[in-house]
Amino acid sequence: MKTNAMIAAAAAGTLASPEFGRKDGGADPDIKQLSRDLKAATDEVKEFAKEAKERFEKGEQLSTEAKEKADQALVKFNELSATMTEVEQKLARRGGEGGGEDRKSIGAMFLADENVKAFMERAPSKGAVSLSMKAIITSATTDADGSAGDLIVPDRLAGIVAPPERRMTVRDLITPGRTSSNSIQFVQETGFTNAAAPTAETAQKPQSDLKFDLKTLPVATIAHWVQASKQILSDAPMLQSYIDGRLRYGLAYAEELQLLKGDGTGANLLGLIPQATPYAAPGGLVAETMIDQLRYAMLQAVLAEYPATGHVLNPIDWARIETLKNDIGEYIIGNAADGAAPRLWRLPVVETPAMTVDKFLTGAFKLAAQVFDREDATVELSTEDRDNFIKNLVTIRAEERIALAVFRPEALIYGDFGNVA
Repeated sequence: MKTNAMIAAAAAGTLASPEFGRKDGGADPDIKQLSRDLKAATDEVKEFAKEAKERFEKGEQLSTEAKEKADQALVKFNELSATMTEVEQKLARRGGEGGGEDRKSIGAMFLADENVKAFMERAPSKGAVSLSMKAIITSATTDADGSAGDLIVPDRLAGIVAPPERRMTVRDLITPGRTSSNSIQFVQETGFTNAAAPTAETAQKPQSDLKFDLKTLPVATIAHWVQASKQILSDAPMLQSYIDGRLRYGLAYAEELQLLKGDGTGANLLGLIPQATPYAAPGGLVAETMIDQLRYAMLQAVLAEYPATGHVLNPIDWARIETLKNDIGEYIIGNAADGAAPRLWRLPVVETPAMTVDKFLTGAFKLAAQVFDREDATVELSTEDRDNFIKNLVTIRAEERIALAVFRPEALIYGDFGNVA
């Protein structure tokens, strides 16, 4: 058992230990030694308590000297307990502030390293000194020390985020139809000399002339395909339906461009614009605005005996028209609060990015043209190809077959607004 003097000395030594954050550079208390001293003081207090209990049970009284020793032991025990509590609180505060080694900058850690100090105290000579640093745990996914990014599990959302799809409008403008052949033929009147006139009795009647041409239009195939592994289609059933939808959209996108702009070469359709009548303001009229041009295009169609049923514009051009203002700054069409219905001169306006910017197409669309479906859009899967069979691949093909007949080119008026050089 330690004597009171030893306990007092230990306690005094502990209490005299330098505190945290001392400006005189003192060291931190020896926590392990402090713990041992506190345990020794605790044991001694227990011994005095045990001795006092035994004497009390025997009816004996403690001597004055024993009482003084017990009091001293309790005082030292309380002092050591208070010191330990203070140290623990300071350690907790240090940890909360990110203390210890983490609080030092790399430069401070370098200067405090014992190897660096020894190197600096040596006589000038060649050599090197290194400082080993502990790796910082980060979200990196490399092989470097401290990389723990692979432990992070991403929050995967269901489904596939698809890009926006264009709203198809051109097919709805023209008359629909079907065919069971690989071509469309029709007879078109291409000339008429009308000699009808009042004729005197017994006089020879005037002769008129008519000219007809036989038009033959091929049925065009629009198609594309993708390839996927058999495993992925089995493991992710929703992928097959997604591919199906995207391939069908691709067909509709290509069809829209063909119906509007196809040039008729090779396997291309001959579209509406290449067969339309060029815009020319009739009657010597001069268009001062885009709105004037569209009105005169309607007039041109009416004079050809085909009253127009609509306008096709690029969204940029319709926005330009909607924001036209008069001399006092008021919008000519509609207003900014409620907008304007997509109509102009009593006719609907169809906006589509498929139309070239600064161009317009006005006409009697259903009288002018008809689209014939030979085969509706279909999507088929096949593994029959030798390469597919060997590699467990699936070919997914989408295709459709259509034809376009423009019966009356005079019913379509195509022009340029003249805003873009």
